[in-house]
Amino acid sequence: MTPRDRLIFALDVDTADQAENLVRLLAPEVGVFKVGLELFVSAGPEVVGRVRRAGAKAIFLDLKLHDIPATMRAAARAAAGLGVELITCHADQAGIFEDMDLHGASLLGVTVLTSLGADELKAMGYPPELQDPQALVLRRASLALAAGCSGVVCSGREAAAVRNLLGTEALIICPGIRPASGEVHDQKRVMTPQRALAAGASHIVVGRPIRTAPDPVAAAQAMVQGIAQGLAERSPA
Repeated sequence: MTPRDRLIFALDVDTADQAENLVRLLAPEVGVFKVGLELFVSAGPEVVGRVRRAGAKAIFLDLKLHDIPATMRAAARAAAGLGVELITCHADQAGIFEDMDLHGASLLGVTVLTSLGADELKAMGYPPELQDPQALVLRRASLALAAGCSGVVCSGREAAAVRNLLGTEALIICPGIRPASGEVHDQKRVMTPQRALAAGASHIVVGRPIRTAPDPVAAAQAMVQGIAQGLAERSPA
């Protein structure tokens, strides 16, 4: 993969027209476009095709499936039928899809959302040994690996430990990416693109730092440059 291939841009907008405009603008700089809950619910499944026709090379359908097994399997079957490259579910339920044909889509297990820190995990009732986000990430990454997932979603802070656990071939996709001087907004566990790639991330997910930048193209190019720098710093396997 080139550094560009490793940049996932989050289409966190609420209309298909906005999404298409962003894809046309950023396709030369971005390897993968993420369709998340906001856009999928607002614009419907047909937005996936519109994003593809606008120039998206690859699409990450980030719905974080989490429900009873029958519902999850039906939803995953429908999602795969849209022709996307990446699909997410919560890692602790990844085993539900173990024998499914997802028509070439890679399944990723979501470990711990980047908006959660130790205080939130404690308030949610996790036992002391799982109140450290990294401990919970590794527990869930193990479940995803056992279920046959192609990789996981975690913050850059856990990327090195997850890479050590999952091996060299796994996809490790890191949201919560910010430039060194960027605002963290509602994120708790953030990292720069350079540090995330150096730690072992295979891809980074970036939304607001590109979308709200005065020059989104230049912001995307800066992210790709950070990816390249991080890859150059990565220790040999």
